[in-house]
Amino acid sequence: MAFVNYAHRGASTYTPENTMLAFYTGMYMGANGIETDVHRTADGKYILIHDDNTKRVAADEMIVEKTTFDTLRNLILSDVDGKKGRTDLRMPTLQEYIQICKKYGKIAVLELKNEFTASDVYKILGAIDKMGYLENTTIISFCLKNLIRLRKRYPDVQAQFLLSEWDDKHMASLIKYNVDLDIKHTAVTAELCKKIHDAGKVINCWTVDTVEDGQRVIDCGIDFITTNILE
Repeated sequence: MAFVNYAHRGASTYTPENTMLAFYTGMYMGANGIETDVHRTADGKYILIHDDNTKRVAADEMIVEKTTFDTLRNLILSDVDGKKGRTDLRMPTLQEYIQICKKYGKIAVLELKNEFTASDVYKILGAIDKMGYLENTTIISFCLKNLIRLRKRYPDVQAQFLLSEWDDKHMASLIKYNVDLDIKHTAVTAELCKKIHDAGKVINCWTVDTVEDGQRVIDCGIDFITTNILE
C-alpha cells in the first residue's frame, strides 16, 4: 500500500516548528508535503504559528489574533534548546511557505486555525492561487464552517475535515461538502478506511510518530500520514 507522508509543522522534532528551517529540513528529509498552521493577525494579515499565543515557541506571550503582523514577525522564536539568539527563527508568512513548497515541488498542507470569515478564507486561497500553487495545496481544518466557506468559491481545491474521533454522522458532511477526512491516528481502523474509500474519499491521519503506529495505519489502508518523525 502506497501512502504519502506530511511533515507536521515541518521537521518539528528536529528543528523549531513552523519555521523556514523546519520546512527546509522536512523537505530534505524526504517528506512528500509540509503541514503548517495559519492565523489571522490583529491587522488582517496572515502568519504561520500553531498556538493561539506565542509563549510556547517564543517565551514572550502574545495573543496572535490580537497582535499586529509586524510585531509577530519581528519576534525571535526559541531554538530547540529553548534559548533565543538565532535571528532567522521567526514566524513565516503564507507567501514564504507556499514559495518554498513550490520551489521543491512539495504538497502544501495548510491548516486554518480557529474560525475564519469567508473573506479571510478567500484572501488566503486567493494569495495561493496568485502564486500558481492552488492545485498542489490541501486545506485542512477542525472548523467545518471554514471548509464550507471554502467550497462556495473553490469547489475543486483539496480539503480535509480534521477530527479526533469518528462518528458515522460525519460522513454526510464529507459527502455534502466534498471534503476528505484527516483524523487522529488512534481512530483509524480498517473498517473506517473502507467506509471512506467506498464513499470515494481519501483518508489522512495525524500524528503518527512510531514505526508501530505507522505500520498499523498503513495496514488499515490509510492514504496519507502526518508525522513529526521523518526517519
